[in-house]
Amino acid sequence: MSTLELDRIVKHYDSGGERVRAADGVSLLIEPGEVVALYGPSGSGKTTLLLLAAGLLTPDAGDVRFAGRSIAGLSRDEGARYRRSLGFVFQTFHLMPSVPAIDNATLKLLADGLSPARARKQATTWLARLGLADRAHHPPEKLSMGERQRVAIARALANDPQLILADEPTGSLDSVRSRQTLALLARLCRERGVGMLLVTHDPDAAQFADRVFDLRDGRLAARTDHPGLTASALAAHDEVAPA
Repeated sequence: MSTLELDRIVKHYDSGGERVRAADGVSLLIEPGEVVALYGPSGSGKTTLLLLAAGLLTPDAGDVRFAGRSIAGLSRDEGARYRRSLGFVFQTFHLMPSVPAIDNATLKLLADGLSPARARKQATTWLARLGLADRAHHPPEKLSMGERQRVAIARALANDPQLILADEPTGSLDSVRSRQTLALLARLCRERGVGMLLVTHDPDAAQFADRVFDLRDGRLAARTDHPGLTASALAAHDEVAPA
């Protein structure tokens, strides 16, 4: 059974007197353990598709299904649980100011009812994997932009999500750390059978995806020349090293 299915999704907006086709009959399946990368110019609807997949927007037509179940039919509580099961990496970090990185990374875990001790243990593991073991007690104001982005990624992964929705997850990272982080995300998906929809402008991201699509005028087009994710692409990059 697929992890995520977008079935003939339509989402249009009115902007400045024009009709914007953010999604115009988009259909897409993401299987467990599969990484799908989505490219497109600014305003092409990439982030809209992520928000639709997360249930944060309602399509004008079509259906979004997670593990075979339509998220449109979820109750409010079920919808909240669904969103908590996601690993959502935002383009903006949404970190709490003046709060140490470790506590920022535990927010979803605490919301899920974990004890503070267990939440800190899980978050510490991910901060270390992302090269932030020695920065865990620094607030965002004392972290670089790249470090803040990695804290946000640690927060998204700390609850072992069933689906990762990533909006420019490497936008503030240098090229080396970007490749390391993408390799880590792709390896996580393969090891744990987690699907990922990756929205990106990063030209290096394609090598870590099983399939690559371009989104233009609300329509998807698969890159037929993409070879798919290989074990060698992952093996070429070690775990993220400390800063």
